Amino acid sequence: MNILRPAIDAKFLDSTIYNDVQGRCYYLDADSPDYPRVVYFRVSGVPDNVFAKSGETVLIQFDLYSQKSAGKQEILTMEKDLTVLFDDCVLPLTGKLMVGFQRQNIIGPMDEDASALQDGTNMIYHTAIDYEATYQAT
Repeated sequence: MNILRPAIDAKFLDSTIYNDVQGRCYYLDADSPDYPRVVYFRVSGVPDNVFAKSGETVLIQFDLYSQKSAGKQEILTMEKDLTVLFDDCVLPLTGKLMVGFQRQNIIGPMDEDASALQDGTNMIYHTAIDYEATYQAT
């Protein structure tokens, strides 16, 4: 994941999804309690060594969060903008060849209970989007 993270972070910058969440795109944990936001992490990583070239296939989950009081359209727009950005994208990786970045799954939006939010409510929408990233040595 260490090789993918800088490329994912760079792809987020100045994108529509980045603007949707006012720059709140985080790896592992959110640095802010504010919504909306995106948090991504590695679910699994499997060696993918083909024809004497080392590589890896990594399952990455992007969690999208939005306050329910903002309306369902906000989370649906975030979902659309994230998939437009990452579906079948090619990330520039140092010393590696990006073989594929493909969406595997979308779950949600789901209603979830959260601790008290800034607007006095406690309900959020949550959507999880999984991507499989495969890369090999050049």
